[in-house]
Amino acid sequence: MPSIAENVAIAAESIRTHKLRAALTVLGLTMGVATLITVMTIVQGANLYVEQKVANLGTDVFQIAKTPFAVVDFTAVTKALRNKNITIEQVNAVAASCRLCQRVGASVSTTINTHYRSKELQDTSLQGQTASMVDIDTRTVTAGRYFNDSEETHGADVCVIGDKLAAEFFAGVNPIGKSIRMLNTEFTVIGIFEKIGSVLGQDRDNFAVIPLSTYLRMRGSRQSLTLQIKAAGGKKIFEEAQDEARLTLRARRHVRIGEPDDFFIGTASSYISLWESISSAFFAVFVMVSSISAVVGGIVIMNVMLVSVTERTKEVGVRRAVGATQEDILKQFLTESVLQCLVGGFVGIAAGFGCALALRTFTAFPASVQLWVAALGVVLSSLIGVFFGIYPAVRAARLDPVVALRAE
Repeated sequence: MPSIAENVAIAAESIRTHKLRAALTVLGLTMGVATLITVMTIVQGANLYVEQKVANLGTDVFQIAKTPFAVVDFTAVTKALRNKNITIEQVNAVAASCRLCQRVGASVSTTINTHYRSKELQDTSLQGQTASMVDIDTRTVTAGRYFNDSEETHGADVCVIGDKLAAEFFAGVNPIGKSIRMLNTEFTVIGIFEKIGSVLGQDRDNFAVIPLSTYLRMRGSRQSLTLQIKAAGGKKIFEEAQDEARLTLRARRHVRIGEPDDFFIGTASSYISLWESISSAFFAVFVMVSSISAVVGGIVIMNVMLVSVTERTKEVGVRRAVGATQEDILKQFLTESVLQCLVGGFVGIAAGFGCALALRTFTAFPASVQLWVAALGVVLSSLIGVFFGIYPAVRAARLDPVVALRAE
């Protein structure tokens, strides 16, 4: 009985004898595995990216706004736009009555152009925040400081800027104490946030934060605020804090018993859950497409193996005549099928990882290369090789030795 190594050697020699046919045979499987690996690395990377950059509230922070934070039904957004605005009075009420809310802050934003001397930076996100956001916001001030309660109370013209503004306006110069012009007003820079980078191609460092009172004085108070609430102390306290804030807002907004909330609560986990539900749908579609390609590749391999059995009928007869059993013939042809699939699988894995690394290197699209994905590709290739190689191998093993020896 030939050993596994001998069967692999015989299969490799057969593949080398028909290089072009073998290459065309495994092409379909290679494309299927490459597509699967690429999709899985992109989806895994995107999930990680969302956890780290998009849903960066923190596990102990939740938000409240009059419109949904993340939805797939835009009719819900249209309906929510008719809700009453969340006002600064309602923010203060939540801060005063929510016992389990460790810190309560509020924010609002708009897009403007910023100026420093003759330089202009477009599409800057101007964010008005309460001073309490220094303990809630996950962004870190790396130089200078955040504004304090006194500056917020008096509506001071101070700002903390993102890394983009610091790099564009103050290259090689310390921005602290300098003034930039926003909304036709000179704001003194008192701090700089750490660099965040891009999220799915969108620059997240082009922003400036000013006191909320200053923002409302300059932009008007007819804008809905977003509450940012920190409730440290575990999952139970976190959920109870949400209930307290909800009850306070329902009372302040005169929502009757039995009526749904006219505001929405968002947490980091809700963002991630929504993203995972969306990405899983795309993932399922792509997996189906790549699986079809892999199955087509397997069918091609089965057909080619059947042709190979026909061409090598005499070889099978000779091997049976010198003592090879049906099991030996079965293993020989099955090994050849699996070997071709593994070759196609490894090439597909390399191509898939190559595409993922290229996307991660040359674009802002995320990709996460993980070893278990490669292992899955190897397993998939092996299963296809076994499944589609069984019939040709069984057919070869069942050839009558006498009839096989007569074949030309």
